[in-house]
Amino acid sequence: MPGDPRIFQFNSEREDVVRATVRHAIEPHRKTRASLEQALAEAAFHEAKRLEAQRDEEARDRLGYFRGILRRVGRMGVAELEHELAVLAERMAWDVAGNFDPRVYDAASKVAPRLVTAIMRPSKLPSALLAEDGTEVLRTMLTVEGDLPRLRKLEQVATLAYVPTHSSNLDSVVIGQALFVSGLAPVMYGAGKNLFTNPLLSFFMHNLGAYRVDRRVRTNLYKDVLKTYAREVLRRGYHGLFFPGGTRSRSNLIETRLKLGLAGAAVEAFSERRVRGDQRPMVFVPTTINYALVLEAETLVDDWLVEEGKSRYIIEDDEFSRVDRWLDFFRKLVGLHSACVIRFGDPIDPFGNVVDEDGTSIGPNGRTIDPGGYVQTAGKPTHDPARDAGYTRDLGERIADVYRSETVIMPTQLVAHVLFRRLVADTPGLDFFARLRLRNELRIRHDRLAEDVGATRDRLRALCARGRVHTTNGVLDATPNALIEQSLAIWNGYHRRVAARGEGMDVVIDDPTLLLYYQNRLVPFARDLASDEHAAAAQIIATIGARR
Repeated sequence: MPGDPRIFQFNSEREDVVRATVRHAIEPHRKTRASLEQALAEAAFHEAKRLEAQRDEEARDRLGYFRGILRRVGRMGVAELEHELAVLAERMAWDVAGNFDPRVYDAASKVAPRLVTAIMRPSKLPSALLAEDGTEVLRTMLTVEGDLPRLRKLEQVATLAYVPTHSSNLDSVVIGQALFVSGLAPVMYGAGKNLFTNPLLSFFMHNLGAYRVDRRVRTNLYKDVLKTYAREVLRRGYHGLFFPGGTRSRSNLIETRLKLGLAGAAVEAFSERRVRGDQRPMVFVPTTINYALVLEAETLVDDWLVEEGKSRYIIEDDEFSRVDRWLDFFRKLVGLHSACVIRFGDPIDPFGNVVDEDGTSIGPNGRTIDPGGYVQTAGKPTHDPARDAGYTRDLGERIADVYRSETVIMPTQLVAHVLFRRLVADTPGLDFFARLRLRNELRIRHDRLAEDVGATRDRLRALCARGRVHTTNGVLDATPNALIEQSLAIWNGYHRRVAARGEGMDVVIDDPTLLLYYQNRLVPFARDLASDEHAAAAQIIATIGARR
């Protein structure tokens, strides 16, 4: 990586980024008094409502301020309205704003892998702490795939926006490590404010480019500030990362319904750069994060299956919040090769065209094109929010398509799918939730299960050969019996509930709900993976993503 990454300069621009964020966020409201009053009243109302429900130190400190705004807003003059709106926007912008300290980055890149090694293999604590790079265990656990040489060249000439799938609160940590071991620059990224409650984790996140996203704040002004901040850092050329799925996938289904606010910020950043004569490319890198074992699986799938899961954006009581569950999780992965696979897809421009290593866009006909043409009116670059919103929707569909083809199927997902398919086949007439209540009631002979796993794996291999999905060498090379035993071993001893277990010559489904979670990754491929015997069950499974 020639020279220091661009992000190393961020702190020198931080105050200017905040000022620009505030200015652009409130600019649309300065046109009329009515717009200023509406924006301020809406923000004060929702913040007062939130703080009344919180009843914490923040509420004691700020609730009176917002109630005062609501009492006075109708009597304020234009200057006072504009001032109060700017003060509120600035407070929000500083709360969002990230930070980057190269010294912390250097320390974290050396210390973090050693600490993880020590946690996972306590017997190697002395050697892990003294090792040159401390990445022994991490290099075993974490596999990075994709065209890395192209990304290394691209980040020198373009602004990269990584857009990964989102399964766990560990995602930011593992993708940061993936970038580091791949020789790629660190990035700015948004992280839920609830993750900053742990002092140690907060220190590293705050100083390594993370900006805070407070999902409790529902005001339009805050959403404008957040989107404007993301757009501003991208416009200035800082590589970024954001999760288009918004929150973690509760179901573990491959994400298709993407929240496009921050993706839209990147499209708008490209338009603004072209209007200003800046020719640097803006490049999206669809990325899949694939786990054999998911830290918060039980809490996430339970949240998905209850009505509350449709509206609860923050889970504060999951496994991520407990240190003992972290320890159990990491130790369970000892000796498991490719426990997590990060796969970088082909980079694309804001309009879905593939981009080569020089940042040049390649159109559907294979010819080079200038993406600036998409943002021109009468031959000149223009800023058009409505037009850019349309491009953003198209981009979201393109990213979702890439997610599906770049998904990496893990052993636990394959075995779970075969087991759940058998559960569906053997329970005709039962509905979705009735099947999930069948704990310890379904047994499958181990040899019959191995036959089904082998046949399904052969069909999966054919899908991989056609580029429709990916899997690990461990799935392709291991015997069906080995895949079953590995999956049972991974599930047993970490989750509080057991997805399935061996008992004599049989495999018993203990918890269909947990089994459902792991098999959901294969829902888009269910029909392709089924023989005629399992076609009816596969058809039912294929509808899972559409039923909720």
